[in-house]
Amino acid sequence: MTKNNQEPSALFVMEGVKGGHDGMNYSNPKKFRKKKQEHLDISKLAEQVREGDRTSLAKAITLIESSNNVHKEAAQRLLQELLPYTGNCIRIGITGVPGAGKSTFIEAFGTMLSKVGKRVAVLAIDPSSSLSGGSILGDKTRMEELVRQPNAFVRPSPSAGTLGGVHKKSRETMLLCEAAGYDVLLIETVGVGQSETYVRGMVDFFLLLVLTGAGDELQGMKKGIMELADGIIVHKADGDNTRFARKTMQEYKQILHFLQPSTPGWMSTSLTVSSMEKKGLDDVWNMLMEFEATVKKSNYWSIRRHAQTRDWFHSMITDHLIDSFYQNSERKKQVRSLEDDILKGLLTVTQGVNALFDEKKGDEMS
Repeated sequence: MTKNNQEPSALFVMEGVKGGHDGMNYSNPKKFRKKKQEHLDISKLAEQVREGDRTSLAKAITLIESSNNVHKEAAQRLLQELLPYTGNCIRIGITGVPGAGKSTFIEAFGTMLSKVGKRVAVLAIDPSSSLSGGSILGDKTRMEELVRQPNAFVRPSPSAGTLGGVHKKSRETMLLCEAAGYDVLLIETVGVGQSETYVRGMVDFFLLLVLTGAGDELQGMKKGIMELADGIIVHKADGDNTRFARKTMQEYKQILHFLQPSTPGWMSTSLTVSSMEKKGLDDVWNMLMEFEATVKKSNYWSIRRHAQTRDWFHSMITDHLIDSFYQNSERKKQVRSLEDDILKGLLTVTQGVNALFDEKKGDEMS
């Protein structure tokens, strides 16, 4: 209690501790050393993930995303144990310009699926802060209804500057979610116009969210992005905007008719959806089920997944070569030196690169 028998609060200054020894022995520094990290039982963690424990799944994803070398090795052993239990789901990539309502749609759609017994995992890829490297938007806090569903799992991750706005560990995170028994994977991208081909290379179905006003928007819409889409949703089709949304939907359908399909044997289409009024969500699910049945019948489902895994392997080779190159401290000095010469106009960029690799070749031969 403080003076005048008032309860202590942030508005009151508490009296300091009176002088004198507190009785603690500070002479032994070993007592204050951090405890060694507990040994991680990979087999047990894998079992817990397979049982669908969301806390264990979150722990496994954190392990996958760690840059610690010990964690990296443990993460790969975990993936190896879980690999036989992956692949039994539909992977859906969702993109669109900022403001199209991607998170709103995902929450409404994911909640609907959860309530009918589907297990839904959402990888919400946030833009990364250029200062802290952390997430800016915090999608998990914006999907309050979805995260309360026992059949749902939402994992926000910073994009960390990765091409296409997708965290470089997103592929491995998808495998963990599949091993945990999730039926539907929804991958939300930043949607800032970066290479959506990266997203296309990870999913079965690529969904593009757009808004009304197609007359002007279609002229500015990148043809390449539309060619990647298996389906286009005209979002926020509610209230006074309903009529305009239907008109926009028809315009997109006409354009898709003249574009080469993103998936062989499947004709990309357009739908209207109102996440606010919960309209059109079942149409989206029916479209996805029709897509899966059609593509599996032609065997392109497995063909695409094999091709995606092969491309992932080759991209990882490239990443590893780049990392290995810059781990050499002497190489870093050479790069900075050549950068200075290029900026001073003493070398062209091509000459700088050639000098760098010619010298490396000489080092290897010596």
